[in-house]
Amino acid sequence: MSEQFFSKINWEQPWLLPIRDIAYSVLQQQDWKPEINRLMQEQNLSNVAGHALHCIPQHDLPEGVQYESHIYSTGGIPTRDNLHDFFNALMWLRFPQIKKILNHIQAVEIKNRAELAQGSSQHNSQRGRQRDAATLFDENAALWMCSDPSLTLALQQHTWTDIFLTRRDELEKHCEVVVFGHALLEKLTSPYKAITAHAWVVQVDDDWFDQPDSQRWDQVDQLVSQRLQQGFDSQDFTPLPVMGLPNWCEGQDIQFYANQQVFRPLRTSTRNEV
Repeated sequence: MSEQFFSKINWEQPWLLPIRDIAYSVLQQQDWKPEINRLMQEQNLSNVAGHALHCIPQHDLPEGVQYESHIYSTGGIPTRDNLHDFFNALMWLRFPQIKKILNHIQAVEIKNRAELAQGSSQHNSQRGRQRDAATLFDENAALWMCSDPSLTLALQQHTWTDIFLTRRDELEKHCEVVVFGHALLEKLTSPYKAITAHAWVVQVDDDWFDQPDSQRWDQVDQLVSQRLQQGFDSQDFTPLPVMGLPNWCEGQDIQFYANQQVFRPLRTSTRNEV
């Protein structure tokens, strides 16, 4: 990857903490993709089908084969030399259990849709709700780990001033947000106020935050992957304007949160609309 891509990344930003150490190791090498593959092999990473995971050049993806299907059937992750795929590869290393379940969900949905299309006289171009939800998670999810249900309720009710200003100290004490979506990470290399994540709520105990960082993230990898296997759809997400999180942006005063184009009130007709 050209150095101009990496120059866009400010590694001191709080949303990069979970992948910072991995990225530093990868970026010590002249070519980042072989180092990703070495780390995947070192961690003995495989997909649900048992194939060892590794990055392959994008042009090795056979014509007509779906990206997710190829990963599931071979373990090879088609990878381009850009920020989007760089962050995707880092997520495979940081949260491999979540990533493998999402890939399995997408591959199964693609297979099922193809079989339905073969048995129908009409071409079925619909992706399916489960695949759409898996794609949203993969691309734009943020994990909302919280030990105070009232803070989660405030998030779901869009009471932004309350949660981000009035209860700011409580939020910092009882909640941690980890950016998972690799497209979301790419957006955050050039942050702007309106960036909104699909928040996925993970209820934790108060002693959760006493654990070392890596231990918490390994545990959430297991917890979330287990929940995803039970099925979910797009209604399970909650909008989260991430620039409102404490210390994620400058100028977080009352006027900052008064912008209803970013910090939108809850629409009474729909819950958890993104």
